[in-house]
Amino acid sequence: MMGGCFNFSSVLYHMKKILLLGLGLSVLSCLPAMAQRYKTAAGLRIGSDEFGLTIQQKVLEKTTLEGLLTASPREITATVLAEQHFPMLGRRFNYYVGGGVHGGRLKDYGAIYGFDAIAGIEYKVNGLPFLLSADLKPAFHLRHEEWFNMGGAFSIRYVLVREKPPTPGEIIKGIFTPKGKKKKKKD
Repeated sequence: MMGGCFNFSSVLYHMKKILLLGLGLSVLSCLPAMAQRYKTAAGLRIGSDEFGLTIQQKVLEKTTLEGLLTASPREITATVLAEQHFPMLGRRFNYYVGGGVHGGRLKDYGAIYGFDAIAGIEYKVNGLPFLLSADLKPAFHLRHEEWFNMGGAFSIRYVLVREKPPTPGEIIKGIFTPKGKKKKKKD
């Protein structure tokens, strides 16, 4: 088989893996339990031709900043992404979208930089301090041999700092307080 030919069986193999991951995450998300809340999580990111580290920090209620340090056979890249999270099936299974910037070094080329977008799904494992995610991350290069590449990866992160769970009083208050209303401060 020639190196430049389209390998249909390889595409089917990867599509099956993604389908099985999505199905597995859907089944797991139906299990009853409280959400695993976190402020900081770090772990590994594994793509088709890249491997790296990821750290995610919650900065607002549904917003995180994620830092990636990845390496591939010809490239080392650092990326910073802002991500907005939205629940899909409860609070433990969500999707996220965002964007950011990257910079790094390409073998035989030098410094590289550009912009990134990201879209993915994330599952907070019930009862364990782990996050599983799968994403697509297109990169638009301002300085690189190519102007665009489509990346994607699976990540597993360990929760380093948990978010304080809401007290029963806060839960009840949240149920009976209309969303647009804010509590007035007493002077």
